[in-house]
Amino acid sequence: MERNTIYGPVVGVDESAKNGALAWKGVPFAKAPLGRLRWRAPVAPECWTAPRPARQFGDACVQTGRLYGPGRNNRHDLSIGETLGKSSGSEDCLYVNIWSPAGHPGPLPVIVFVHGGSNITGYTADPLYDGAALAVRANAVVVTVNYRLGIFGFLDLAQLKAGVEPAEASGNFALLDIVEALRFVNRNIANFGGDPGNVTLMGQSAGAVNIWALLTSPLLVAAAPTLVHRALPLSGGVALASDLPPGRLPVLRPSAWHAAQGKALLAWALVGAGEVADEAGAQDWIGQRSGREVADWLRARSADSLLNIVAGSLAPLGLAGSGPNPEGAVVPPSPIAAIRAGDYLKVPLLAGLTRDEGKLFPATLALSPLLGGASGRLLDDATVFSLQFDYDPDAPARTTIEAWIPQQFLPVSAPGTGFNARSEQLNALLFTPNRDVMMDALRTRQENVWFYQFDWDEQPAPFDAIYGAAHGFDVPFALGNFGPSMFSAAMNSAANRKGRLALSDAMMGCIGAFAWHGDPNHAQLGLAWPAWPSILVFDAGPDATAISVIEKATALGEQP
Repeated sequence: MERNTIYGPVVGVDESAKNGALAWKGVPFAKAPLGRLRWRAPVAPECWTAPRPARQFGDACVQTGRLYGPGRNNRHDLSIGETLGKSSGSEDCLYVNIWSPAGHPGPLPVIVFVHGGSNITGYTADPLYDGAALAVRANAVVVTVNYRLGIFGFLDLAQLKAGVEPAEASGNFALLDIVEALRFVNRNIANFGGDPGNVTLMGQSAGAVNIWALLTSPLLVAAAPTLVHRALPLSGGVALASDLPPGRLPVLRPSAWHAAQGKALLAWALVGAGEVADEAGAQDWIGQRSGREVADWLRARSADSLLNIVAGSLAPLGLAGSGPNPEGAVVPPSPIAAIRAGDYLKVPLLAGLTRDEGKLFPATLALSPLLGGASGRLLDDATVFSLQFDYDPDAPARTTIEAWIPQQFLPVSAPGTGFNARSEQLNALLFTPNRDVMMDALRTRQENVWFYQFDWDEQPAPFDAIYGAAHGFDVPFALGNFGPSMFSAAMNSAANRKGRLALSDAMMGCIGAFAWHGDPNHAQLGLAWPAWPSILVFDAGPDATAISVIEKATALGEQP
């Protein structure tokens, strides 16, 4: 189980008796971005000579606790519920994990997976992202990547830019982390059975957003050797408001927003530390010091204190989010325009959405009268976590739809005003237009682009209505992981097991075909999957798959 990397040997673990795979976990691809390395481009780790144990995951990147972990213990456990709203993880977090199917020396295709979490949370140790099942089913080497999150992953601040390369000055540190991980894969993966000339970059939600951004980045477009040969972004987007029809909701924020966030973080950090009394005083303090002094001061603040500033001071200003900054060096000013102009990494692409994307974001219904003007969730996150953590999906239901969804959205099937209709309206404002502008732009430049919609909603009541085919519910199917995770206890019943596993096998088969050949079609799928604008629907009943092809006008709740 010992393998060499350019930094030193690592010793993994043979898990083949359990899952058919060999694994190397917690392999560093960059030095810990601590102290003066905070808000810097990733730097190569120190080399080692003695075999380094690679049997457990590296720490999650520092973040504020949410439902999606990691809690205190870097795993899915009860501490997630106890650390909601509190800092968890570590800045020492730049590690990859590698799975290879046992008994297959390679070279095999490589699938590099980037986790989701709104670019503010998430961790590769989440059992949802274990790579063993996909590695075995797809006969591929699977790699998962940690990357910096929140203000540590994306920060635009003038005082951090002096004397650094344009890529580093971009503030897109999380994207630089992902690219550095891809470079690590290129230089090392052959020793783990992988083919560095056949790498699929796959990710979901924020991971997909980052992939879309990187597909238009000079860091990948001009990379020599080529680092990515196929792309598989799920439930993400890269459109600005200017790319969409009026009133639609973009995924990317403009550079001006990122600059405002950086200035506000610095000012309120000064106030919070007692250096100044107010924002005006902060500007005076900044004006009396060099950029280097200001940067040193901010780098000396604890991660916890800065995350508290984000939650307490930036959130009320609408400046708490995170994601790629289209500043021009790492991410073009308009990624969609770059795609339309052909200035992007032109590789086979397979993307997807779930039918009920918006059901994972019920609070979003309060943003507009068009969506109902009120949150679609009655329970707070702590209650949701507590109820779902040890839920028994095979026992009589111990909760009701009325406990979760406000009366104004009931019955859920009510035309126009029900929870289903409001969620479809959110899809029409956010997910559908972002899907169409991306895929249509790509289709003008290449033919080998495919799209799927995930429709599975066989959860036991009332979760079939609360979640249905919600955002992220395709991930356990795509990765073959139905063990403990945020939604598994409320999702995976004995009654739906046969159909659920069959659908997962079909999805992983398509991912494997795509990784091997750049085309998701394969004989076992049972039908032809046409390129966009056709859409393959992944669905299943209790006992068998129900896979079909539709046109985009009938997808995501739209009317034909």
